[in-house]
Amino acid sequence: MANDDGPRMRRSALGRSARLAALPAAYAGRTALGVGKRIGGKPAEAVMSEVQRRTADQLFTVLGELKGGAMKLAQALSIFESALPEEIAGPYRDVLTKLQDAAPPMTLRVLSEVLEEDLGPAWRQSFAVFDEKPVASASLGQVHRATWADGTDVAVKIQYPNAAKALQSDIRNLSRIARLIGLLAPGVDIKPLLAEIADRVREELDYELEASAQRVFAAEFDGDPEIAVPHVVHATKRVLVTTWLDSPHSLARVIKDGSREERQRVGDLYARFLISGPARTGLLHADPHPGNFRVMADGRLGVVDFGAAARLPDGLPVPLGCLLRLASDDDWDAVAVEMRAQGWLLPQTRFETEALRDYLRPLLAPAREEVFGFNRAWLRAEAARVAVPTPENLSKAFRINLPPEYMLIHRVWMGGIGVLCQLEVDLPFRALLEEHAPGFA
Repeated sequence: MANDDGPRMRRSALGRSARLAALPAAYAGRTALGVGKRIGGKPAEAVMSEVQRRTADQLFTVLGELKGGAMKLAQALSIFESALPEEIAGPYRDVLTKLQDAAPPMTLRVLSEVLEEDLGPAWRQSFAVFDEKPVASASLGQVHRATWADGTDVAVKIQYPNAAKALQSDIRNLSRIARLIGLLAPGVDIKPLLAEIADRVREELDYELEASAQRVFAAEFDGDPEIAVPHVVHATKRVLVTTWLDSPHSLARVIKDGSREERQRVGDLYARFLISGPARTGLLHADPHPGNFRVMADGRLGVVDFGAAARLPDGLPVPLGCLLRLASDDDWDAVAVEMRAQGWLLPQTRFETEALRDYLRPLLAPAREEVFGFNRAWLRAEAARVAVPTPENLSKAFRINLPPEYMLIHRVWMGGIGVLCQLEVDLPFRALLEEHAPGFA
């Protein structure tokens, strides 16, 4: 078995690299074909829409099929869909929604090999029933429904073999198509996103580490009337067994097809979980994409995938709450002083308070109003205003220094805003901060 693994893995890595490398050439070919169609009299807007649609379909299909870091990037990009111009976001939305929920499964032979290595040759004896067809797939593993030996209905998450090695290859190859993704998703800074994905996915490869975080969340939210977290039944490095959640569909489906009432109710639960979680558990659920949130049959919001979790033993940092409060009260001179004290602005950095206010407005707007309307139009306008690569905006971006301890918090904050804008909900966000963010009240 070991003798075959190396060559097979190398062939797989070569195939992954080839498929990613083909994407820029395919985009160039479609663009050239589009020029020919315009010369032939087809309207320019129709041509570009067709090019974008086909490119998006190929790009995200390839990312989804490759799984690993590639699919993780696709999932991360899907959070920012609401910030993209409508003429670009429209053709991508269906493809992105599919990626949030599913990916191609591993073969039965490979599945059995992983389970045998982690649970032992008699792994089937651990289960009264095991459904070999996966019910969900994600970037690093797939989920099967089963019944544990004691009769408990369980979900079994199984990591893809060689996921760690494939991840290293993915990150190298994805950096080569960063420019292409930038063309398709203007306003999304790909390189820092790739670096963040690489750091987080390495942690997510350890299912025992994930289980330790999930146990904390499950204990805190046990019996909660609004949030459901499955309990850990058994965990190894590559296999995680948890109690089954009775969930008809994911948050991604609510975004796509949910009624106004359902989106409002689910959006409120989603925001409450993300904001209250650190104060209640000392941990931050740091992967806010919609595929990790399930709508339960009893109306609760189910939360899964705790592989990315930030340790915040005292809840959200007090300085962050103070900054949000000062900004919500329009005390921007005090904001600049506090940002400098916390290392967000380095001592030698000069920043006009008005420019600071304008640049940070998208991050802070939800904290300023009693009820804030999250919607695509608002986020799109703010993203376009801030992300346009003018010398002035680049200068502002490079003058703000984000301390390492705030990296995951920033990612969750921005990702959560993106999802709430996809849901298009009106929320009492300021009241949530007053209740759960130390320093804000």
